[in-house]
Amino acid sequence: MTPSAAESPAELIIGACTVLVHDDQERIGFAEDAAIVVRGGVVEAVTTTAEAADLPAAERFDAPGQVALPGLINCHTHAPMVALRGLAEDLPTEEWFNDVVWPVESNLTATDVELGARLACAEMIRAGVTCFADHYFAMDAVARVVAESGMRALLGETFFSSQGPEGRERSLEFALRHRGTADGRITTALAPHAPYTVDDTDLTATAELARTHGLPVHLHAAENRDQTETGLARHGVTPIEVLERTGILSADVLLAHGTGIIDRDLPVLQRAGGRTAVASAPRGYLKFAWPDTTPVRALRDIGVDVGLATDGAASNNNLDVWESMALTSLVQKSAEGDPRWLTSRQALHHATLQSARAVGLGDRVGSIAPGRKADIVLVDLTGPHTRPVHDLAATLVHSARSADVRTTIVDGRILMRDRELLTIDVPEVVRELEERLPALVDRSHGRRVQRYDT
Repeated sequence: MTPSAAESPAELIIGACTVLVHDDQERIGFAEDAAIVVRGGVVEAVTTTAEAADLPAAERFDAPGQVALPGLINCHTHAPMVALRGLAEDLPTEEWFNDVVWPVESNLTATDVELGARLACAEMIRAGVTCFADHYFAMDAVARVVAESGMRALLGETFFSSQGPEGRERSLEFALRHRGTADGRITTALAPHAPYTVDDTDLTATAELARTHGLPVHLHAAENRDQTETGLARHGVTPIEVLERTGILSADVLLAHGTGIIDRDLPVLQRAGGRTAVASAPRGYLKFAWPDTTPVRALRDIGVDVGLATDGAASNNNLDVWESMALTSLVQKSAEGDPRWLTSRQALHHATLQSARAVGLGDRVGSIAPGRKADIVLVDLTGPHTRPVHDLAATLVHSARSADVRTTIVDGRILMRDRELLTIDVPEVVRELEERLPALVDRSHGRRVQRYDT
């Protein structure tokens, strides 16, 4: 589709770039010397630079040497945990939770959460992330940051059964209050923490609420093999089987991690009544020395989308989905013993369309095409580490870095231009956050928000 020059001006035209596109079979391709026409926050056309030259536009710029990609999606994170970056290093999972993270999280205030979320959104925008799925506490503060920063997000208020029914009720109230806010950029989910911290009664009630209100569920499940083996030893069922018997899998579900998914779980996931997706954050699994990773190939074989994620910066140290994309390709090659899997083009598919579907936005984002939201990032490939280009997909996945992102656009609005953030004052956020750190990291009180015992 090429718009007519007689129409009212487009709000934005980006020309002289290469555009990542998908064909009708969802195969990755690249349109050279292309132009993207944006109107009303939506991609109106992907055409040639020459054909767009005479079209009127409120703003226009050329991006030679740059590739336009759909904005990256962080399918599972805890954005405010950037405040804990580097605090709990070189520890096994149980000590990480019980000795550091959960004691510190008992100190969290809404102000801490808001400042952490602002710093996280700045980091993600600079890394080409336009949308994230968050699952944390005091999420009204995160929703406020999303609205002000211009990002897109799927948000859920975490709850544990130890909080009583009030925790579940707060999660529902948050989801209903914020669904469709920020000009539609915020979608919401119910957010039980995990099967090992939320009992069957609460999971069953959550499933019923999800069906009644048309909400997805976002939770941790089968995070590692220990959790699966503990579930089998104690109860005779895996965490995935718990989700089936409690009805969670009858709703649309986003499962975080899934490195503990085993063969007997695959038919369970395949017959799930709702849309089921898994978010994979391989850097953290390597850091915790977990013996397994998300079984991407097996999940794709049964039609389960696998989106890319970082988890929180307390375990991952950064919110760099670009790194997750490269690591996913490399770790999957090692796990499968097959250098032909996962290819660069497959990794780009996980980073775009599959990640969009994972967060329930498969009809709105994930590709640069007419009718899709104008969530676009421009990546500069003129640096010495990205030249020459023999295989553009491989260059993007294995040579380019998040620091090569020059421009980030959400809903047609430019949030970063030529590496300059336009919606967040990072020095002020850092100053305020660092003033609060002594009280935040104090563990002398002996409290914790929960106990990890799997």
